Amino acid sequence: MPEYDHALVWFRRDLRDFDHAALYHALKRARRVTCAFVFDREILDALPGPADRRVEFIHASVAELQASLAAKGGGLVVRHGRAREAIPQLVEALGADALFYNHDDDPAACARDAAVTAALERRGCAVHDYKDAVIFEREEVLTGSGKPFSVFTPYKNAWLKALTPFYMQPYPVERYLDRLAPQSSPLPGLAELGFHPTNLAALKLPTGMAGGAQLFADFLDRIDRYADTRDFPGVKGPSYLSVHLRFGTVSIRQLAAAAWQRGSRGAQTWLSELIWRDFYHQILWHRPEVAAGHAFKPQYDDLPWPNPPGHFEAWCAARTGYPLVDAAMRQLNQTGYMHNRLRMVAASFLTKDLLVDWRRGERYFGDRLIDFD
Repeated sequence: MPEYDHALVWFRRDLRDFDHAALYHALKRARRVTCAFVFDREILDALPGPADRRVEFIHASVAELQASLAAKGGGLVVRHGRAREAIPQLVEALGADALFYNHDDDPAACARDAAVTAALERRGCAVHDYKDAVIFEREEVLTGSGKPFSVFTPYKNAWLKALTPFYMQPYPVERYLDRLAPQSSPLPGLAELGFHPTNLAALKLPTGMAGGAQLFADFLDRIDRYADTRDFPGVKGPSYLSVHLRFGTVSIRQLAAAAWQRGSRGAQTWLSELIWRDFYHQILWHRPEVAAGHAFKPQYDDLPWPNPPGHFEAWCAARTGYPLVDAAMRQLNQTGYMHNRLRMVAASFLTKDLLVDWRRGERYFGDRLIDFD
């Protein structure tokens, strides 16, 4: 028998209605389930300008999610405001007795989620949260002494040793779709959110669940060659799924399972990249200060940076005179994307050759990369 009469599922960086941990558990444990998304003003108001490809990508993906849920007999209630206020208000308006959501280990998100949880628990509303963005999180893969890993290769070896098919099983959301509540609300336009269209459509970057599925299908035809092609920016080598992983329009379990089962050298190399992603998620959880401009090794926090006048500006504007670096920065500025190898080259060049503080480059990447995570 269901434990709750009415549950609310809060969608965030998990914009899909399949293989979704929080949605599955809510549907399984409640008689009725309402779905919601908040365009969080705490995030949006801090963005550098009204033309932001990330917001446009999210907006298109939320529109698709709302239509998909409606086709399954449900809907999506959309709000524009401060999530830490909007979610408790929505819970109260619905008379919901439980909230379900998936983890987001960003420190600001953790603070927001703690505030929402505290507000709801004071009202007697149950709150349930789940792992969904990674295969292993937080304390699931630790050293032999029970400490978090700080070096990737030992982490990867422990990760692979812990992996079994269980961790890649999809959540069968479709079993309980009859419990979706058909509650919805109009989706505000970009202008209502304070933004306007970018060149995202011209870039032909597919959005939403359909876009993620399209890119994944295309990559599976190339995955066996991934190890040989991924380091060459002029070759179609990467999966181009990074933004879909960031906003959860694809399932990490589906991606990891496909690579693991394929078993080719290319597939195993790509699986290692997914493990890198898990590695940095657990660093973010155990060392949240690294998201606030602190060096991973504290002794380097006060390292003096010359920051020669004009060097950072030349790097941003693709005017360094080094063709590979300038090509990388043009790609970033014009598309919001940069090839993985070029990210390494551009970042290394900024710090080691131009002698500019890494924090300035990180902020620039953070403002412009669609997939910045």
